[in-house]
Amino acid sequence: MTERVSAGGLQVAKLLHDFVQEQALPGTGVEAASFWDGFGRIVSELMPINRALLQKRDEIQARMDEWCTAHRGQPLDMGAYKAFLTDIGYLVPEGETFAIGTGNVDAEIGQVAGPQLVVPVNNARYALNAANARWGSLYDAFYGTDVIAEDGGLEKGLTFNARRGAAVIARAAEFLDSAVPLTDGSHADVSQYQLVRFNDHVGLSATLSGDTKTGLVDPAQFVGYREDESGLTHVLLRNNGLHIELVIDPEHPVGKL
Repeated sequence: MTERVSAGGLQVAKLLHDFVQEQALPGTGVEAASFWDGFGRIVSELMPINRALLQKRDEIQARMDEWCTAHRGQPLDMGAYKAFLTDIGYLVPEGETFAIGTGNVDAEIGQVAGPQLVVPVNNARYALNAANARWGSLYDAFYGTDVIAEDGGLEKGLTFNARRGAAVIARAAEFLDSAVPLTDGSHADVSQYQLVRFNDHVGLSATLSGDTKTGLVDPAQFVGYREDESGLTHVLLRNNGLHIELVIDPEHPVGKL
């Protein structure tokens, strides 16, 4: 039998109680008594509502099972089926356009569109892989998938296909033009990205063929950079809350392309 502890008007499994007391709460500034009292009130207020919703779900599921059993082997009449689902409350009329907000959650959950990977935090390798899962090579994605069709000499093959590589670079430039457009020209025509410093501000400039200078339509999309003694090595851009990193390495085989 599970050993339980009284807390906040609840009978809490001792294992959970000890975890909250000894591992979850320390360092948060939340007192144990305050946590359990608040949690107890939440359970007391929401549990009846939750039970009622689950009961309604069971009733709707039972009605759907009965309907499907009664119509087994018959051609699906979508109109009749939708009318039935509306009648039992499974489908409801579409309401007016509305917006919702999320508060008190990490940006990765409430604002940033990207994969959510749940891993045990005590497994360093899993946690590192999860943290890096949102970063991937656009070149690899274009080259290794059917985003670019394998015809007309653009097959992946067993060795590097320079024609496919050129198509990948062109497609990546098209993506940059749509996500982080330049005031003039295309990213495909950029021969060099460079920093522009004035006062305490650092901006991004791009040199096009013909030595023409240009910049981003929205300068605020430039959010970071890395450089070494040779010059600019990484450019960090942002669009719709997601980041794009340009890696500049003229000595790398891909960079030479």
